[in-house]
Amino acid sequence: MDLDAVRTFVAVANAGQFQQAAADLSITQQAVSKRIAALEKDLGVRLFTRTARGAQLTIDGQAFHPHARELLHAEERAAASVRLGRRALRVDVIGRRLAPAGLLRGFHGAHPDIDLDVVTLFDADAAIGALQSGMIDASFRAVTRRLPDGIEAALVFNESLQLVTGPDHELASAHAVTPAQLAEHRIWMPGIVSGTEWATFYDDLAAEFGLTIETTGPNFGIDPLLDTIADSSRLATFVGEQTRFAWPADYGLRRIALHKPTPAYPHCLIWRADNPHPALAALRDHLGSARPGPETWTPNWAHSSRQ
Repeated sequence: MDLDAVRTFVAVANAGQFQQAAADLSITQQAVSKRIAALEKDLGVRLFTRTARGAQLTIDGQAFHPHARELLHAEERAAASVRLGRRALRVDVIGRRLAPAGLLRGFHGAHPDIDLDVVTLFDADAAIGALQSGMIDASFRAVTRRLPDGIEAALVFNESLQLVTGPDHELASAHAVTPAQLAEHRIWMPGIVSGTEWATFYDDLAAEFGLTIETTGPNFGIDPLLDTIADSSRLATFVGEQTRFAWPADYGLRRIALHKPTPAYPHCLIWRADNPHPALAALRDHLGSARPGPETWTPNWAHSSRQ
């Protein structure tokens, strides 16, 4: 249905005259007549009766009038939903328990007036595709390779890794350990998926420090992983320092710092360069930029990714 014709119908109904409706719409009276005639043909009914006093709604016109007004209100709401600054900022955070979700919560706390739509995509390829298609406005990702033209990135947070062990593990009583001390220990991370950015990170970490990171077995999620670690005297796993999870007190799990150096996962914010959403600029300003500290290890690509 032609919304210009519907708008003209409402203008005539409100004014009671074709001539006044034409003036209100800044078009000719002939254009008003043509639009009304086209609308009547489309609907298959007469909407107005011309009289000496002007134009009066027919019974069908009276029935159509409230729906026509609702159509115009719906058009206004649809336009407003995507008008610059009115649409919620859609951001991919990888996982709801991971550091990017915490960074976004901090932004929301600082800017509670900005609407957010939080999504979780699988990997960097999915996130980049969603950015290119306009499905999301930004994503938190480790950038392991050169980004496509039109996609930009900024390193916003280097998240220190921690070792998680059960109470009977050899390292359970340690306050901190070095990556070199882990060379003879079994690190189990069944959630690593080949080809993803986090797989690239842990492959480089293992190669740098001579670690063995096992990915065998199905990935049932963090809670079953912690169940296994709690009962094992040999297995340990890595988590980010801001990864949020809880476990029963009798598990006795330990979160142990890594130092000399501290491996850190490089979280970048990525976005389309031509995205005009004002909340995106506010998010970037809020996050700022990060650099690894002198006692921090990150892969070489974390320093060379285009930013």
